[in-house]
Amino acid sequence: MQLRGRRAGQKVMVIDVESPSLVVIEGVNVKRRKCNVKHLFATPKKADITKNPSKEEIVNALS
Repeated sequence: MQLRGRRAGQKVMVIDVESPSLVVIEGVNVKRRKCNVKHLFATPKKADITKNPSKEEIVNALS
């Protein structure tokens, strides 16, 4: 879940890790973008997805 910024409160999924402080995220109402890990809140929920998933896979995993 994103805590700060325009998308605060939105559920997102980490797609890739760019560096220790930067990840690539995407969500139902969030386009794929880089995000600082300080702006995210980790939940215990985990989903098995393929490398470079489609928007449809992410929406199904988050629902």
